[in-house]
Amino acid sequence: MADRSLLILAAACAGAAAVYVAWGLQGPYGFILSLRATRLAALAIVGASVGAATVIFQTITANRLLTPGIVGFDSLFVLIQTLLVLGLGGMGYAALPAFPKFLVEILCLCAVAVALFASVLRAGSSDMTRLVLTGVILGVLMRGLTGFVQRLLDPTEFALAQAATFASFNSIDPVQVAFAAPILILALLLAWRLSPVLDVALLGRDGARSLGVDHERLTMAALAVVAMLVATSTAVAGPVTFLGLLAASLAAAALPHWRHAVLIPGAALTGALILIVGQFLFERLLGLQSTLPAIVESLGGLVFLVMVLKRRTA
Repeated sequence: MADRSLLILAAACAGAAAVYVAWGLQGPYGFILSLRATRLAALAIVGASVGAATVIFQTITANRLLTPGIVGFDSLFVLIQTLLVLGLGGMGYAALPAFPKFLVEILCLCAVAVALFASVLRAGSSDMTRLVLTGVILGVLMRGLTGFVQRLLDPTEFALAQAATFASFNSIDPVQVAFAAPILILALLLAWRLSPVLDVALLGRDGARSLGVDHERLTMAALAVVAMLVATSTAVAGPVTFLGLLAASLAAAALPHWRHAVLIPGAALTGALILIVGQFLFERLLGLQSTLPAIVESLGGLVFLVMVLKRRTA
């Protein structure tokens, strides 16, 4: 049953991708197909990365209300963009080669994420209050530093920094997509290798250790994969905080299964499907009258509030 549901999700993603690429296609075909294929790849990479990362993060933290995006990834990304504009200037930032910029963002996001997770969770995944508070405080600190740095920019540089800090799929660099795809594939393979042990981790720290699982080592390995996935998606399109929660919740509803070999690809496919269908609706049918990340964030935040209220009344 679970395999059939995964096949349905995969078929839905393939169908949505085909419709997105072929809808209203007119000449010049080569240029338009290249543009749409690049944007489609970015949508799939971001959706799959965030969806899979959220499932792993929720298992390790033993909390279905959390998503990696709430622990400061978006604030760090905004700070990195602002510092690059300050250091290089508007012209230098605009002329920055795509690969070095992408590499710096990936390395910074991964390094800070692993350092944060390692320091906060070294006592075990049950210390979730400290994780959330640490992430929120670091996010506030980085937003404050960003605001201070932005005051040092001239109006043109400020506008450039602002534009670079919002999630967008309208101007995707194909070089970034080409480098992000192998990272996504590697991270998903690592997640698939960890899926049997993640199943045991559902029993909790003590239960997993009683079955011979090195819980601390599993936690760090899983969080390293989460850092790779979230850093990749953020570097490609910018921060989308609540997309992962939306994708993981819908995947859990569509695939009522506890095996991570099913949940992780299910959440990845669901995240990709949400972005592809959403971008098609806004781009083809609504004429870009709104922005997809804003709607996704609103829906994800609403899902978060519903889950919190349901848990409080349970």
